[in-house]
Amino acid sequence: MKFEATPLQDVYLVKPRVFGDPRGFFLESWNAETFRAAGFDLPFVQDNHSRSARGILRGLHYQTEHTQGKLVRVTSGEVFDVVVDLRRSSPTLGKWYGEYLSADNHYMLWVPPGFAHGFYVTSDYADFQYKCTDIYHPPSEVCLAWDDPTVNVDWPIPHGELPQLSAKDAEGLAWGDAPLFD
Repeated sequence: MKFEATPLQDVYLVKPRVFGDPRGFFLESWNAETFRAAGFDLPFVQDNHSRSARGILRGLHYQTEHTQGKLVRVTSGEVFDVVVDLRRSSPTLGKWYGEYLSADNHYMLWVPPGFAHGFYVTSDYADFQYKCTDIYHPPSEVCLAWDDPTVNVDWPIPHGELPQLSAKDAEGLAWGDAPLFD
């Protein structure tokens, strides 16, 4: 696997080795020893899988307690995946990074605790899978507004269209109201 640094401190794009032939492909999506050798000793405790249709935007989510690190990937379709740094002590506080993750490129993104995370589906549908370093804790879940002008994420939403949002995501907090991490 290749671990490529992104413009956000501590966020990495992970590119697995893919072995393919006319029958299909094989890749290793998780190997504790490989990740540990690259400096990531990750205690995953929960795996999640969601399916979303084109135009759905999920996020930007995080938890103030039971903060989760997430190793995210797409196993069918394509999404534009986004992370926002919420750590006061970070030189990239308030900055965002986006990457297309797809079943074709097999990329994964390591999202450490202290970041908001979300994605926008660019294919007919997408299966999104992720491993978490802590449990889902609904009382501490926060949603940063996907369209906050301070963060100013450049989502690949076609001109004149609006994303499909859950009620919770439609009421995301403005940057100035969102709790940050030390």
